[in-house]
Amino acid sequence: MSDLVDAVEGIVHEPTQVRDDGGIDLTVTEIYEIRKPGRVDFGGGELEPADREPHRRIWRNEDDDYQWWHLDSGTYLIEYNESLSGAALLQPRTEVVERGGSHPTLRIEELPVTPLTVGGEGLRLKENARISALLPL
Repeated sequence: MSDLVDAVEGIVHEPTQVRDDGGIDLTVTEIYEIRKPGRVDFGGGELEPADREPHRRIWRNEDDDYQWWHLDSGTYLIEYNESLSGAALLQPRTEVVERGGSHPTLRIEELPVTPLTVGGEGLRLKENARISALLPL
């Protein structure tokens, strides 16, 4: 467990995020909407990122410290508070999957901006929500 904890920076609240199974829950800092498609070609000479903009956040209650994203059905890009310098397995948390959201499970060495797919009637996520898990390999 300590190896993975040592490889992750930016943990928001370690007692909540470090799991008994040696994993670490990751928190969302930003959600983006894709506004213009990116391009991927064979040789990489025409590689272009997608144009994206932050998705709007709203206050649920005036007394809240953090705002909420109201996500309709679709695909978004998520950015984490944390960063990784080492090999791990990234997967969506069960709590997100059971509420209609998901992202790919990936073997990674640094945290990418990750596509989040939301189905059905949408999903509400609060800033800093724990949405993904890193697991040791």
